[in-house]
Amino acid sequence: MDEHSTLLALGGIGVAALFSQWLAWRLRLPAILFLLISGILAGPLLGVLDPERLFGPLLFPLVSLSVALILFEGSLTLHFSEWDEIGRVVQRMVTIGALITWGVIALATHYLLGFNWEMALLFGTLTLVTGPTVIVPMLRVMRPKATVANILRWEGIMIDPIGALLAVVVYSYVVSSDAGSGWLRSLGTFAGVIACGSAIGIGVGLALGHALRRLWLPEYLHNLGSLAAVLGAFIFANQLVPESGLLAVTLMGVCLANMPGVDVRHILHFKENLSVLLISGLFVILAARLDLQSLLSLGPAPLLVLLVIQLIARPLNVAVSAYGSALNWRERALLGWIAPRGIVAAAVSAIFAIRLQEAGHSQAELLVPLTFLVIIGTVVLQSATARPIARLLKVAEPAPSGFLIVGANPVGRAIGQALQNAGSRVLLTDSSWENVRAARMDNLPTYFGNPTSQHAEAHLDLVGIGHLLALSPAGELNTVACLGFRHEFGPRHLFTLPSGQEVRRSDKHRASDRYRGQLLGQQSLTYPQAASLIAHGAEVRNTQLSESFGWAEFQALHGSRATLLFARDPAGWVHVASPASPVTPAAGWTLISLIAPAPSDSQELCTAQSSGPEAIGEN
Repeated sequence: MDEHSTLLALGGIGVAALFSQWLAWRLRLPAILFLLISGILAGPLLGVLDPERLFGPLLFPLVSLSVALILFEGSLTLHFSEWDEIGRVVQRMVTIGALITWGVIALATHYLLGFNWEMALLFGTLTLVTGPTVIVPMLRVMRPKATVANILRWEGIMIDPIGALLAVVVYSYVVSSDAGSGWLRSLGTFAGVIACGSAIGIGVGLALGHALRRLWLPEYLHNLGSLAAVLGAFIFANQLVPESGLLAVTLMGVCLANMPGVDVRHILHFKENLSVLLISGLFVILAARLDLQSLLSLGPAPLLVLLVIQLIARPLNVAVSAYGSALNWRERALLGWIAPRGIVAAAVSAIFAIRLQEAGHSQAELLVPLTFLVIIGTVVLQSATARPIARLLKVAEPAPSGFLIVGANPVGRAIGQALQNAGSRVLLTDSSWENVRAARMDNLPTYFGNPTSQHAEAHLDLVGIGHLLALSPAGELNTVACLGFRHEFGPRHLFTLPSGQEVRRSDKHRASDRYRGQLLGQQSLTYPQAASLIAHGAEVRNTQLSESFGWAEFQALHGSRATLLFARDPAGWVHVASPASPVTPAAGWTLISLIAPAPSDSQELCTAQSSGPEAIGEN
């Protein structure tokens, strides 16, 4: 290709990747679906993109290095310390359940498609993983109960590196079987791949972790250093023992993630952003290489394999994993239906297929189209049916009415406690460990980190949450949070307390009101005012209104000392009070208000009033 055509093709890949990611964000569906559709349109259907012609001999190295980085990023999320936290059901799903899924898929592939056992076992490892990139968007649409949502989310996080590691091991065995004439030599080659990959991966992981812990690298070189270490370990391992590089980078990430005293969060964020870039481009390129004719030549057999995966492998996995648990049959049925395949399956199958085709495996050319068929089939089928099935089984949450509170400071904790006491779900986020620890001492659910981070996109549990309260003293963080969750919750459900700097700034230097969310509180209130009131004894109280003690009596009792924040109607809906949308409560409503302490010279009056009608409903 000439220079002009090459630049045009590369630019087209970038535009297609960006449009696919944006469309997935707008429709709240997994991005992988639109990336694959873009590649299929550009490649097999329209013929405007030919990856072999575009990249030439660089295609295989680029795909190999991209897969190595994707596997390393996934393995960084595997923390052994979280094993006891994920629950027995998830532990079984990613161990015994994964082996069951692997075996069922391998049997179906062997007998329905005529694959030899080596290719069938390899295909089984490629298609047993789900992943957070496909699970999280589906959970936001499906909105299952918290128990089911947490199981699916944790399974997607844990099975990614475990499934990738299993796939690499099986692939190493397949390659080693081709290297010698006898089983003894094949076993020796396989042992060499495992030994070399393990030694280099663990060795480089320990060395990099030691360098980070001892501050031998300045912080601004941590990302570059880790990137160089991953590529170096991958290339060096492959030079010593062919096909051991993928195992090396996977174990390197696991080792680095579990080293004591090594903080890999900033590296993980960098790798996540890099993975989005690589995955977006890689999927378009790989989908453009699909040989649809080879897939169609197999007839209906691939669809039968897809049905076995959906209707036999997954339900059997869940039945065994959930045995003896507290999950009811409705929750088990929904878990048995939801298991979309994702990033790792497509990325790893591509590199394996290319390498095995070069080694002379005729069936290897079907690995990629079959894997993509499973991905598209599971994502489309489950995205379309997840919400109706969840409702039919009565496992779906009602319309989300909970609150995501940005800022676990005293103001956020006081408001969160009052909302939780009123029956609303709350989740407090903060990057200050002291604030998060104080919130946990108050039995408030928390997320330690920035809610707009890439990590939060995969790990933040928003099931049942439909409002944002931006209560950080940093006005910029509140604005970013409102922008980040504007599409998730809608602009009418974003509320904030302006910081002191925002109040003092002119319109020229202050973010527009439409980006900052609505003001929280029926009367104008700023974060410094709320923090000062709470520091001097103010409380966020819940007050039950009745026929004898209504809204007018509440106002007469507290006057300007009370700022109404929320009002919960008898149907359970929580109305957020704001100067732009005042609330007029009635009998049977529960008020959540910030009430300043009475002046000291009125203490006796306050004591007398505490025995009045409000004392019964206020706490």
